[in-house]
Amino acid sequence: MKTERLDEGLFRTVAENGLTIISESIPGVRSAGIGIWVKSASAHEAPSKMGVSHLLEHMVFKGTSRRSARQIALELEVRGGSLDAYTARDHTCFQARILDEDLPRAVDVLTDLVREPTLRQEDLELERRVVLEEISTVDDTPDDIVFDLHSRTLWPDHSYGFNILGTKETVAQLHSDDVRALHQRAYHPGHAVIAAAGNLDHEVLLKYLTKAGWLTFEPGPAVAEVDPVPAASRETVRVERDSAQTHIVMGTDTFPYTDRRRYPLMLVNAVLGSGMSSRLFQRVREELGLAYSVYSYQSFYGHTGVTGVYVGTHPDTAGDAVEAIRDELSKIEKNGLTDEELSGAKQQIKGHITLGLESTSARMYRLAGSELYGESYTRIDDVLKRIDAVSADEIAQVGNEFFSPDRQTTVWLGPN
Repeated sequence: MKTERLDEGLFRTVAENGLTIISESIPGVRSAGIGIWVKSASAHEAPSKMGVSHLLEHMVFKGTSRRSARQIALELEVRGGSLDAYTARDHTCFQARILDEDLPRAVDVLTDLVREPTLRQEDLELERRVVLEEISTVDDTPDDIVFDLHSRTLWPDHSYGFNILGTKETVAQLHSDDVRALHQRAYHPGHAVIAAAGNLDHEVLLKYLTKAGWLTFEPGPAVAEVDPVPAASRETVRVERDSAQTHIVMGTDTFPYTDRRRYPLMLVNAVLGSGMSSRLFQRVREELGLAYSVYSYQSFYGHTGVTGVYVGTHPDTAGDAVEAIRDELSKIEKNGLTDEELSGAKQQIKGHITLGLESTSARMYRLAGSELYGESYTRIDDVLKRIDAVSADEIAQVGNEFFSPDRQTTVWLGPN
């Protein structure tokens, strides 16, 4: 077991079984956040098993060898803490936020969930209904489902285009054997990252994890690799839906999380569609009055990424909104940003990052993110310097490559 100091109060340990443990001590707080990330999720699924990772995330809360579902719910909640989980495209996370004194309890509960769930078929039948209701909720929320439709249009034959929740058809066919097989294959120390931040000590955390057995578990078999990601489609798709608004996403594939171009891309998006001062908000909402909600976004995954624009508008004005957005994209493509916009975007992004570090959970996520995507830890001052160093040429390069209106894959969801 090797431990290295990465920064003041920040340590990283890699155990012989492949488990990575990274923590940051934050003096002056009375809380801590801790999470276990498993490097297996929807990107690793076969089409017929779509949604199995998300269903497993639900199933671990139905009971373990030592705790019932109710006991799991009460364990940290009665102490004022919280327990939660989520499934992303590249990983599944189980996390707790607790008082600093309850860190050993949180380690025990999280370990129990991740390592010893019962995964009974009778529990699956109940939880399947819950997941199907969750899918129905998304289906009834057009400004959510339009993003699923867009991903599916970008990568129709790749797992990055899958619905993380699965479909009603695939979830209906999943069996407890499928869930158990995924758990046995993927939920092992060699496929996990444990990150924590708050009023804690790294060596003490290692003792808790040793007591819980994490450092002696076998590494486990190899997790399925993500298939090579093909070039995204360049289509315009219209999906008819009886609704008061037309929901539109225009976006394109970009690059993985570790690509340093993510900094200039973040700056472009800050100017294009982040907040009330952005170009899209001022043009589409304030000047033209075409939408209440319009914004740009970016997401980075292990093997690709996406950037795009969302707008929700009246069906009669949807064409005008799209033309206005295409015009703003074209300006970015051809002209980049002004010096004043670039300077302001740098300050905005640096402010968001710095303010985010006020939260122990945000610091925990930041630590985990670097490990999950194989990126070396970067001190926050160095991140801020990297943002400051982004040049107009870098902005022009990402603008020219990713913001051409003709590059965008567009999904319309609303009345015909």
